[in-house]
Amino acid sequence: MKITALDIRACRHDDAAIPAAAMRDGQTRAGLEFLVYTLRTEDGRSASMVGFAGRSALGAAHQAAASLRPFLVGRDARDREAIWHDWRTADRWWHLLPIYSFGPVDCCLWLLAAEAAGEPLWRFIGGARSEVPAYASSLVLADSDAYVAEALAARGAGMTAYKIHPPGRSLAEDIEIHRAVRDAVGDAFPLMSDPVQPYTFEEALRLGRELERLGFLWLEEPLPDEAFGALRELTRTLDIPVVGTEVLAKHPYSVAECIATRVVDAVRADPSWSGGVTGTLKTARLAEAFHMNCELHTTIFHPLELVTLHLAGAIRNCSYFEVLWPIDTFAFGLDRPLPIRDGIAHLPDTPGLGAALDWNLIDNATTERV
Repeated sequence: MKITALDIRACRHDDAAIPAAAMRDGQTRAGLEFLVYTLRTEDGRSASMVGFAGRSALGAAHQAAASLRPFLVGRDARDREAIWHDWRTADRWWHLLPIYSFGPVDCCLWLLAAEAAGEPLWRFIGGARSEVPAYASSLVLADSDAYVAEALAARGAGMTAYKIHPPGRSLAEDIEIHRAVRDAVGDAFPLMSDPVQPYTFEEALRLGRELERLGFLWLEEPLPDEAFGALRELTRTLDIPVVGTEVLAKHPYSVAECIATRVVDAVRADPSWSGGVTGTLKTARLAEAFHMNCELHTTIFHPLELVTLHLAGAIRNCSYFEVLWPIDTFAFGLDRPLPIRDGIAHLPDTPGLGAALDWNLIDNATTERV
């Protein structure tokens, strides 16, 4: 199964309007930019996957094409482990690509193998469960009323939990938002918090103590993922679980210290930013050996989200399947909706991904083939 080509498209979906406040960079820009990778083999097989692209699909596409195409062409697509290790070495020497560049390629390699075996990806990896509870994950919203309305809507739609991404403008405002949401949904509905690194240590400690009082499930990324010393002390001091590591490059090695010395109580990984299916599995298995959860991170784009669901079906140490809310904002790229019914994500039973990419939408969104 020799690789003969890596095709990459730079795309922008203009119908996906994300409020500027939700991006936290002050920029107003219509649409979401993404990549589409397609690996082709000499026996006529192919597999495609969407990739993250940050603010520039064209820039990300040219980087990936210049580095990954010559590295991959001519290799056997079945040699996923060798390719993963060899790319780590090559990337260190003269590429240093963004953390999101390699993941979609690795996803394609796994999909080629699962399809050839006639198995859905999660069973090809080694099935653990066929259903995973799903939770709604907010964008950054305007005020506490907006968070309350969204949390109630998510609960009404059957989602099994709700995660707040607070504005991070001030600790007092963020605490007020968390209190308002808890008051609105009651004590029985699970809530999480993900401030995305806006606080000092003292502020993170104060928020953590408040979330303990409010009965939140976990506090995620209150400090920078690389702030190991401060995170370790926060984890030691708080009773609420502290979760992190999703933006650390080079999984699983970059998170090994976090796991072994309990920098956080649970780690994060995903097939977009953590080195594909291979990297995510390595992180999850390492965490499992230390009786720690690996809570899978949303990959934003629904084709990648479906890969994440397959991973959630193949491991035991993950509590939920995370989906950005409102779900319709990101519901593009597949020929069918994500298989979530009454708050439960159901693993596909057809070979490979279990859905096809929406090539009509991709064709219309393509700005350049690289």
